[in-house]
Amino acid sequence: MTENVDLFPGFVVPAAGYRAAPPRHTSRAAPAVIWILGIAVIAAALVTVSARISTAPARYVCPPDCGSPPTGTPVTTNPRHTSADGAFSVAYPAPGSAYQVQREPNGVTAQFVAGDGGTLRLFGVPAHGRSAEQIAKQVVREAFPDTRTAYVIPNAMVGYQPGYGEVADCWPQGANSSYLRMRILVMVAIKHDLALVAAAVGPYRQFGPDFGIGKPSGANTQIALDMGKYVNSFRWRDDPPR
Repeated sequence: MTENVDLFPGFVVPAAGYRAAPPRHTSRAAPAVIWILGIAVIAAALVTVSARISTAPARYVCPPDCGSPPTGTPVTTNPRHTSADGAFSVAYPAPGSAYQVQREPNGVTAQFVAGDGGTLRLFGVPAHGRSAEQIAKQVVREAFPDTRTAYVIPNAMVGYQPGYGEVADCWPQGANSSYLRMRILVMVAIKHDLALVAAAVGPYRQFGPDFGIGKPSGANTQIALDMGKYVNSFRWRDDPPR
């Protein structure tokens, strides 16, 4: 019995050796290049659109244009002391507070009579071409000849004017022949050749969970907790109201 078989045309070639053409294939680098080019085109389009719809940020040169004060606000409720020549003014502790205040032609001295005690001085002196650092070191040296600098205050400002500040320690001998560690803070800024100085001194006390604001601080003297608002209240003559 013969089965029906579908027949297909075939090709016959003479017996010999033959060389087949290599098959075509796509390089692995080609897709990567295509992806990179596509991403670059899309990124360039997004950057162009973003540049057209966004507004350029305002640029400041500090100083003199330092923008808004970074921290603190000036005292507005306390009385103000104006120097005898009207070159500057500064706020000082109000009567009845924890200070005994003595006003002088060139500034204010306030004795802190609560807590650990201490002294706060807010005054002005002619710069005479000296830098804020030179004046600060001279103030410390004149009040306490034997001191050791603890650190320089970064970005120190007085009356929102960039200046120089440092913290120092000294160990004066007390009445009972013991030595007490004292902490000194001085900040100075100069404008119109007039240096405004904020200085404080008080017993050293380490800030931590049981004292101060509850966090570690390099100030480490109680009077420093109340010092900032008076430092920010300094104003040179013709300064705009704050």
